[in-house]
Amino acid sequence: MNTLENKGNIIAAWLKSHEAELIQTADYIFRHPELAYQETLSSKCLADLLEKNGFRISCKTAGINTAFTAEWGSGKPVIGFLAEYDALAELGHACGHNLLGTGAAAAACALKADMQASHTAGTIRVYGCPAEEIMSGKIIMNSQGTFDDLDVAVTWHPFDSNRVSNDIWQSQDIKNYIFHGVSAHASKSPENGRSALDAAELMNIGVNYLREHVADDVRMHYAYIDNGLPANVVPDFAKTNYFIRSSKRARTEDASRRVDDCARGAAMMTGTSVEIELVGSCKEMKVNRVLAELYYDAMTRIPTPQYTQEELDFAADITREAGLTSHGFYFAGLEPLEDKPVPISIGTDASEVSHTVPLITISAATMCKGTPLHHWAAAKQAGMSIGQKGMIYAARCMAEGTKLLLEKPEYLHKVWECHKIDT
Repeated sequence: MNTLENKGNIIAAWLKSHEAELIQTADYIFRHPELAYQETLSSKCLADLLEKNGFRISCKTAGINTAFTAEWGSGKPVIGFLAEYDALAELGHACGHNLLGTGAAAAACALKADMQASHTAGTIRVYGCPAEEIMSGKIIMNSQGTFDDLDVAVTWHPFDSNRVSNDIWQSQDIKNYIFHGVSAHASKSPENGRSALDAAELMNIGVNYLREHVADDVRMHYAYIDNGLPANVVPDFAKTNYFIRSSKRARTEDASRRVDDCARGAAMMTGTSVEIELVGSCKEMKVNRVLAELYYDAMTRIPTPQYTQEELDFAADITREAGLTSHGFYFAGLEPLEDKPVPISIGTDASEVSHTVPLITISAATMCKGTPLHHWAAAKQAGMSIGQKGMIYAARCMAEGTKLLLEKPEYLHKVWECHKIDT
C-alpha cells in the first residue's frame, strides 16, 4: 500500500499538532449534549474553533439560531464540509455527533493549512447543521439555497468500520397524526364520547396490516405522544409520530399516502377527525461514483487507527456487557469499495443535499465491531479515545480526498456529469 507519510504531509502534521485541541472540543460537546435546535453551546464551540483557525463566521444560517457558516478563501471551487452536533434524548451522543462536527471542522482546518502552503485557489466552508436527529436542519438549509453554489459537499458519519459510504440512505417522511374526538366520563357516559385514542390505535392496526403489502425495503414505525389524560376520561386528543422510509422516494410517497388513508379511515370509524402534519421529508441519498472512487483512492494511502491494549480491553468488555457480535475481532482496516451502491435502513437529512450538489460521505470506526448507533455502547465509545481516534482518521480522509480533488480540476467536471445522471 502506498502510504501518505506523516513527514512532510501538511494535513497530517496539522492534525497531529492540533490533536489535543480537537479532542478537547469533541469532549466538550460530548459532555454538553443538546437536542435538536437547542445546540447553543455545541454550535458556539465549533464556531469558536473555526474562527480561532482563521475562518470567517456567519451565525443563524437560513434563519436557524444554532446553524452557522464558517468560510475561508475565495473563488472557485467551493468545498462545503457538513458538520452535525445534536444529541439524542436520554442517550446523549449515541450517534457520535460530537465527533462528527469536530471531525468536519478539523478536516476543513487541515485542508486550509495545505491550501495555504501550496497556494491553491478555492473556498472552504463549514456548515454547522443542527437537528439532524429529527431530519430537519439540512433540509431547511437546502430549501433556502444554502448549498446551491457549492462544487462539492463533504461529510462523514461515525460507524464501526472504515470505508467510503457507498450507501443509499433512505428517503423519509416524518409525520404527526393528531386525532380530535369528544371527551366524556369513561364509566358514567362513555356513549357520549368519541375516543381519539381509539382512532390512533385503529390507525396503527391498519398500518400493521399494511406492512404485508408494501415493498421489502419500506419501513413504517411510530410512537405515541402522551396526551396526559387518565383512564377514566374518554380522550378527545391523541397524537402519534410516524417515520415512513424506503430506498426510493416514489416508494416512500406511495407508502406515506397509504398510511394517511389508514388515519382517515380510523377517524371515520370512530367519529373523530385527524390532522396530518408533515414534519419533514427528504429524498434518498444520491451517491456519486466519481467522488467515491477518488476519496477511496485517498483512503487507501492513509493508515487506519492502531489501538492500545487498554482500548482493546475496553472493546472486549463493552462487547460482552452489551451483548454485541464481534466475530472475534473488534476493529479492522479499510473496507473495499463496493461495486454497486448499498441500500441501508437508516436516513439522514444530508440526503437532500446530495440532490442539490455532489456529496461524498465517508465512514470511520469510532466504535468496535457490532456496536449499533443510538445505543449506550456507541455513546460510551464516542466519549473516549476509541471514538477520538476514529474522528482524527475521518478528518484526515476527508481532507486528503478533497486535496486530490483540488489537484485534479478535470475531476470536478466528471463529478458533475455523474451528478446529473438520474438514478
